[in-house]
Amino acid sequence: MAQRWHDLLDHQAKTQGTVRALRDSLGTEWSWSDFQAASEAAGDVLRDHGVKVGDRVVLLVENCGAALAFLYGTSRLGASVIPFNARQTPAELQRVLDHAEPSAIVMMSAVSQNASDHAERMGAKKVSGAFGDVHVLGMQGTPEDSDDVAVILYTTGTTGAPKGVMLTHDNLCFGGRASANLRWMVPQDLIYGVLPISHVFGLASVVTASSYRGAELLLDSRFDVGRLHGALQNGVTLLSAVPQMHALLMQYVKEQGHSQLGSDMLRYVSSGGAPLDPAWKRAAEAFYGVPLQNGYGMTETTAGISATQHIEANDDISCGPALPGVEVKVLDDAPEGELLTRGGHVMKGYFRAPEITSEVLADDGWFRTGDLGKIDVDGRVHILGRSKELIIHGGFNVYPPEVEGVLSDHPQVIQAAVVGHLVDGDEKVLGFCEISEQDKPDLDDLKAWAAEQLVGYKRPYKIILAEKLPAAATGKILKHKLKEIFADQI
Repeated sequence: MAQRWHDLLDHQAKTQGTVRALRDSLGTEWSWSDFQAASEAAGDVLRDHGVKVGDRVVLLVENCGAALAFLYGTSRLGASVIPFNARQTPAELQRVLDHAEPSAIVMMSAVSQNASDHAERMGAKKVSGAFGDVHVLGMQGTPEDSDDVAVILYTTGTTGAPKGVMLTHDNLCFGGRASANLRWMVPQDLIYGVLPISHVFGLASVVTASSYRGAELLLDSRFDVGRLHGALQNGVTLLSAVPQMHALLMQYVKEQGHSQLGSDMLRYVSSGGAPLDPAWKRAAEAFYGVPLQNGYGMTETTAGISATQHIEANDDISCGPALPGVEVKVLDDAPEGELLTRGGHVMKGYFRAPEITSEVLADDGWFRTGDLGKIDVDGRVHILGRSKELIIHGGFNVYPPEVEGVLSDHPQVIQAAVVGHLVDGDEKVLGFCEISEQDKPDLDDLKAWAAEQLVGYKRPYKIILAEKLPAAATGKILKHKLKEIFADQI
């Protein structure tokens, strides 16, 4: 029988049952045997609410032990789990419920006020068990014929009809193994888990990798730079984050009068979700005292396509070579263009959307990423930008990551985002910079900084400064909301 997602947990319970598996912000401390028992109890609750093979279960989550118990508890029943950020609005949740037709909703009400609010609004009942306290609501679901889909993830920023990415048990096991091997993970590691499990990076590269290797998880329900700093001073050995988290941590330490993190235990740091800039990468490596690893992946590829494994700090800002078992190429074998990938990491398809699936996933297994990139002579992947984010200004192509890198290099800029803005029939470059109240840059100086490093057509025609840019739970900037939020300044 093929390996199931929850088999990873059961293996750890069998081989190192009394070893601590996780801690969370509620004070939960579980051994691997405790974790297994909690997931079995979660499965029993779901079964009592009518969940069966082929059904779907929605989890309204912020990171906690109970959420992980219900992830694996759903797997035990042959159902598919849909981890969904509890901070989403009722309207956003309803669109997913209408599309997914789940048989049950589980709210992580003990750790999330938002989940508790959803539970009260929907009339869910409190249930307690080895997993802790949650709220559960049974629904009239419509089962599917197949039981191979472990997870359905509804992608951030989708407009119109919801788009659910179906990841199989094979996908998750492949991704967990690849992520653990990539990070040289060992059971003695302590992994900081603040990347939301409602997103593939946290779900596959952190949680599933931990279960594959048997390393301990320190879960945090929400990103807080102070708590992250404290964790890094108290035994965390592996940190996977997005660039925005790194930038905020570096700014936090800087405001305390220090230039380096100063952790003796931290041995691995990675960045994902956005391209790197050379100067920023050098600054981050000096800050952490270890190489900053970079990678490339997306929800449809179970997080990972390629990644670096540098032993020492260097100027390589590529996303590294393809992971073992993964193929990657440029469309039509052009020098640069849309990237395609194939392997055990590629999704089964979009849930109940065969037409959309066929647009990106060919019969021979090649998946069209929608990302623009190139592959160098050493096989390393370089990302140029999202094809949909490409700005064509005055007939010239402008790749947002290049401009964002220049703006982010300014010593008084925490992070930056660039989008296209139509003005008199031409798409112009519009920049947004997150800055600190205590250390604001002069706007003219910032424009001059950009002018020194960018040819005229790449320079932002306008730069908007803000103390906070809209971000997803991962910390990733929500570019599609920038122009709406700052409309009065554009």
